[in-house]
Amino acid sequence: MQFADRLAAAVKKTDSITCVGLDPRKKQLPASIQNAVSEDTPQQWAAAYQTFCCEIIDVVRDLVPCVKPQAAFFEALGPHGMVALGNVIRHAQESGLLVITDGKRNDIGSTATAYADAYLGKSSPWGSDSLTVSPYLGRDSLEPFAEVCDQREAGVFVLVKTSNPGGGLFQDRQTEGQTLYRSVAALVHELNETRVGTSGFGPIGAVVGATYPEQLSELRQAMPTSWILIPGFGAQGGSAENVLMGLDSDGLGAIVNNSRNLIFAHAREEFRDRFTDTQWQNAVESATREMNDQLRR
Repeated sequence: MQFADRLAAAVKKTDSITCVGLDPRKKQLPASIQNAVSEDTPQQWAAAYQTFCCEIIDVVRDLVPCVKPQAAFFEALGPHGMVALGNVIRHAQESGLLVITDGKRNDIGSTATAYADAYLGKSSPWGSDSLTVSPYLGRDSLEPFAEVCDQREAGVFVLVKTSNPGGGLFQDRQTEGQTLYRSVAALVHELNETRVGTSGFGPIGAVVGATYPEQLSELRQAMPTSWILIPGFGAQGGSAENVLMGLDSDGLGAIVNNSRNLIFAHAREEFRDRFTDTQWQNAVESATREMNDQLRR
C-alpha cells in the first residue's frame, strides 16, 4: 500500500488529523527527565531525548496517525543524537505510527538520490515513511525523491508555503504573473498526477502553513491529489478554522502538526494545576485529545 493510502487509512482509524511534532529541547523537558541527566554531555542528553520522545509515542500511539521528529534537535547532539533519532523512528513505527522525518533535505542528481535512499522507506537506513524536502533546486532535485517513493511506498512533503513570517520574501515573489509558491504547487501536482492511489492522493505532498489560511485554501484547490502537512497550529497562531481550509470535502487530505503545545503541555498554564511534574505524560494525552476535539468540531 502506497504512503498516501496508508496515511488515509491511519487518519480514518484514529479519527484524527493531528501530527505530533517531536521537537525535544533541553530546558523544556519535564524535570523528571532533566534530573536523570547527571552530566552535561551529548550522550546523556541524547538518551534523555530518546526517553522523552518514546514516552510521548507511547501516549499518542492510539490517538493520532503520525509523528514528526525534527532532525535538527537530534543533530545538535552529534552522533549520539542521531542514534537517538533512529531509535525514536523505529519505536514510532513499532507502535503503529507513520513517521515524517522533518529534515528539509535536498540537492541535485546523485546527491538527491542519496538523501532519498537514506531516509525513505522501511528498507532505508533511517526507515522513515516520509521526509520533508526543499524544492529550491528545481525539478531535477525532486524527481529522485519521487522515484524512490515509487520503489519503497514512501512519501515526501515539499515546502510550498511555509508558516514562518519571513517565508514570503521568496515564496510570494511573482514571475510571469505567478507567485513562486504557486509554481512549486504546480510541479507538486504534476509529479503526483501519475501516482494517485486508491485514496485519491499520491505520495508527493506539500507543506502549507496554517498561518496563511487564504493561501491554504488556494493551494488545496491547486493540489487536489496531495496530502498537505500543515504547521503553524497553536503556538504559531493558526486556528482550527484556519487548518480546515486544507481538507477536502471528505475531511481528508491534510494533517496538522503541533509540537510545543502538545509535547510540553505540562508547562501550559491550564495544565499546571491538573498534573504534577511526574504526570507530564497525562498532560500530553489531555492536550492531544483536546486538539483532536478542536479539529473534529
